Amino acid sequence: MEVKIYTTSTCPYCEMAKKYFKSKNIDFEEINVQDNPEAAVELIEKSGQMGVPVIEIDKKIIIGFNRSAIERIIESS
Repeated sequence: MEVKIYTTSTCPYCEMAKKYFKSKNIDFEEINVQDNPEAAVELIEKSGQMGVPVIEIDKKIIIGFNRSAIERIIESS
């Protein structure tokens, strides 16, 4: 399972998402769009969103820290 979390340094929901994945022992790649303008463009192209977190699990996009959506994708993987 490939997980990417698009974040900023000051986003409390991003922290919640990272803690959630850590608690499930699921590896993820954190992409801080605040520090990486190219990643910010990638985020907008993939999700149509400028806000974070945006979570990508095996090419499926979840806007925000939506625990039930995350769990549905994880369970189906």
